[in-house]
Amino acid sequence: MRLRPLRGTTTPATEIVPVPEPPASMRAMAIDAPGAPTALHSATAAVPSPVLSEVLVRVVAAGINPIDAKTRSGAGVSGAIADFPAVLGYDFSGIVVKAPYESHPFPPGTPVFGMVSFPRTGGTYAEYAVAPTLSLAHKPSTLSHVEAAGVPLAALTAWGLVVETARAHQGQRILIHAASGGVGHFAVQFAAYFGAHVTATASGRNAGWLRDLGADVVIDYTSTRFDEVIAGVDVVIDLVGNVSGDTGARSLKVLRPGGLYVLVPTGGWPDYAEAAAAAGVRATSYKVVPDGGALATIGRLLDSGAVQVYIDEVYDLADAPAAHAALEQGHTRGKIVLRVSDD
Repeated sequence: MRLRPLRGTTTPATEIVPVPEPPASMRAMAIDAPGAPTALHSATAAVPSPVLSEVLVRVVAAGINPIDAKTRSGAGVSGAIADFPAVLGYDFSGIVVKAPYESHPFPPGTPVFGMVSFPRTGGTYAEYAVAPTLSLAHKPSTLSHVEAAGVPLAALTAWGLVVETARAHQGQRILIHAASGGVGHFAVQFAAYFGAHVTATASGRNAGWLRDLGADVVIDYTSTRFDEVIAGVDVVIDLVGNVSGDTGARSLKVLRPGGLYVLVPTGGWPDYAEAAAAAGVRATSYKVVPDGGALATIGRLLDSGAVQVYIDEVYDLADAPAAHAALEQGHTRGKIVLRVSDD
């Protein structure tokens, strides 16, 4: 049984719709200083102005990612925020309002999805955002804006992990921790698409769903220690990155000699590289690259049905604090998205 993703109104990527001039100000959710989810509050902000190759986008929906919550709490990239109040958010799906020039590949009216350069620019928890041309792509025509907003950061991270770093291929054995989350559910699908044998760790309630996505084996981490039931893995993709390094240390034991351990959460296990070297395996961390070309490829996979996005919950923009609180509970299946404006 295939996953049936959330459905909504779709706008074909080739359809250009008229757009009005943007207003001078916009609704946004901002923080005045790092804090709990309640630090997010409604604000009125100036509509940003694009420069050079940037486009101005009317945001219809914005994806929420763990890095958003970490930054809001004072970790993540909070140290790079130059001024407060700050509008958070990387992911968006929306309509181009202003383009750099008349023959630009994303003229006004084009439905697009992608990532902004937060914290160098304002984030996407707002009605408008500026994004670099090279960090966006045409919105998949089969997806609503809500669905598309759940794709960019998570799918690009998974693509970089599975395709560019692990180089997934037929017969390769890949273990993916936290496989039911935003990045994880894309990583399972990409690895399976390229022929790898996928073992996923997740709670038991997600086992059937992950098998539908392409996982060959699902290990319920709440009842089974993965290092007691598998061995000889080629690649481990660690999306847990707990501070104690327990998941990582046990992962090194299941890798074959010379295998690859990839740690994603920042700061989760400071000594991972030394531990991997002592265990006779390779190791690397990973940071997402907001590559519009890769995102366009992912968009084609989404349109073909080979890959799907699962939206767990949708909140209105004003309910961003509740969305962050839900994300931090750690039981999200797929993605949480903010509905910012009408399609």
